[in-house]
Amino acid sequence: MTTAETAPPNRATAQAPTAPPPPPPMRLRELVFGAALSAAVRAAARLGVPDALGDTPQSAEALAAKVHTEPKPLRRMLRALACYGVFAERPDGTFAHTDMSRLLREDDPNSLRAIALWCTEPWTWAAWPKLDEAVRSGRNVVEGLFGKEFFTYLNEDAPESADVFNQAMTRSSEQSAREVAALLDLSGSASVADLGGGQGHVVACLLDKYPQMHGSLLDLPRVVENALPRLREGGDLAGRAQIVPGDVREAIPVKADVYVIKNILEWDDESTARLLHNVVQAGGPGTRVIVIENLVDDTPSMRFSTAMDLLLLLNVGGAKHTTDSMVSRLTAAGLAVDTVRPVNPYLHAFECRVGA
Repeated sequence: MTTAETAPPNRATAQAPTAPPPPPPMRLRELVFGAALSAAVRAAARLGVPDALGDTPQSAEALAAKVHTEPKPLRRMLRALACYGVFAERPDGTFAHTDMSRLLREDDPNSLRAIALWCTEPWTWAAWPKLDEAVRSGRNVVEGLFGKEFFTYLNEDAPESADVFNQAMTRSSEQSAREVAALLDLSGSASVADLGGGQGHVVACLLDKYPQMHGSLLDLPRVVENALPRLREGGDLAGRAQIVPGDVREAIPVKADVYVIKNILEWDDESTARLLHNVVQAGGPGTRVIVIENLVDDTPSMRFSTAMDLLLLLNVGGAKHTTDSMVSRLTAAGLAVDTVRPVNPYLHAFECRVGA
């Protein structure tokens, strides 16, 4: 196995430090008030402040009139966000966009608005205070809080939060699918199957890149009902795509030259092992398997990935992986890992083959 060097952070959006880091006592105070910052980001997104603020700096009074808030509390919220580079307060008291605040706009091509809302949904505020309980037991806390498995709770009791989750996953998939397709060299392969592929953004991008390739999208029935129109009957890719409803943890009824598994090997170990076993059985010796995951190794996304790792512990009892823990699971399932390469600063691709 060879491991490519981790990609550096995107320098185009890097912010030069404007002041020395605070001393440890102040930094700890900032950290324990982190909920205030998360709440402010959520409030700004829900109020539509990033969308109301255009290219010209505006006063809090002008923005308040646009988003129907009181100007003084809005100024206080913007001031708090500006301390962290989400908006910028100018000497004349007006506020302007920054690279980060633009990502909260709905119309930004790289928008993270849905992700920001998903990570601050009401259930998260109930779950985070119970992290010590989850660490002590090693189990999720959502079932104890709501009496139901996490996704059952979302769909039955919190439909608005379920909608936010779907929007966040759709936007995230749209953005990363293009990068995944650009990275992967599938020339010489006639077919690809995207396992647990959601609406099919990855397989659609791969079919665009390889006009002679056929692709399959496999996911739960309620998920593939909302597959991209391009993949469904009448779509421009329908002639080369098939949509297969089912649970990939139970069976993979599709034969393909390449199987892609993206961001779904973060369940409990038993479910992960079942899926990988199914891939090996479906593909047979020599079949390519490409696993794409966030890692909690020393990568530019460590703060994000480790936080998501804790959130997975809280809601489903799952976990993000280190490079070693992912490789050990893949090899235990009968896969030989050839290379590990960064897709972007927060995703890595494990290129594997089914062993003899």
